[in-house]
Amino acid sequence: MNPPSSAPGVAPVRVACCQIEPQIGQKASNLAKTADFIERAARGGARIVVLPELCSSGYVFESRSEARSLADAFDDGASTTLWASLARDLGLHIVAGFAERAGSTLYNAAAVIGPGGRLGVFRKVHLWSDENLFFEPGNLGFPVFATEHGTLGVGICYDGWFPEFYRSCALQGAELVCVPTNWVPIPGQDPTREAMANILTMAAAHTNSIYIAAADRVGTERGQPFVGQSLITSHAGWPVAGPASATEEQIIYADLDLALARRARRWNDFNQVLRDRRPGAYLQDSGDRDRC
Repeated sequence: MNPPSSAPGVAPVRVACCQIEPQIGQKASNLAKTADFIERAARGGARIVVLPELCSSGYVFESRSEARSLADAFDDGASTTLWASLARDLGLHIVAGFAERAGSTLYNAAAVIGPGGRLGVFRKVHLWSDENLFFEPGNLGFPVFATEHGTLGVGICYDGWFPEFYRSCALQGAELVCVPTNWVPIPGQDPTREAMANILTMAAAHTNSIYIAAADRVGTERGQPFVGQSLITSHAGWPVAGPASATEEQIIYADLDLALARRARRWNDFNQVLRDRRPGAYLQDSGDRDRC
């Protein structure tokens, strides 16, 4: 793993995706596992660490009451309290998925935490399948978070099937988009090829000139298999770490100069991938809002 070339005064940052296997309902042991992998990633030099979707609770809930029993408040819950302590002690930024309890409402969420504390929360906008039984769709849009390393965007799993997610992050200045995810098999998938999720991630990185770090889980939970294959892409769309194993827990690392994502958006004398947008020429539905 060789660091990319950097402009003078710009240091690459090491990003890690921790691919783990949470166990449904085993919150204490799941959190202990996240701590172990975060500490391992820090020893490996990581300064930004991404963990999977719902990594403290597990994913396949049997009831809303089970989901609620495993959920945390963002401000003072067990999950974010542990991750905030680790971020402070290890000098890290952590993006990790958890079930968020906000009053009487549950969200499939990701905490964004830095060495100085909680930076904010992202709530999954596009819910997948039975998630609709337990969670409300996210109501915060796609916020971005300024850090000492660069600007981070966040989305969760099925959000990645919507180009508007990545485009929204890029238009707001995101250089690295972190994606906690629980990818599942896609019907018709050719087992000799990379996962469809990998292809979509690579395409989004290329068409927006952004780095993407997607941390998946592995294993089978209550009959639902997950595909693993976490990866980190360059701003050109090519993997710079991973895809990881389809079945094994693993940490992947990449050294990224996040400033290159913005510089590289100028592809030649005429074309800059975000500037060349022509929103007036695109079919707009009633819910579309141009965020140029």
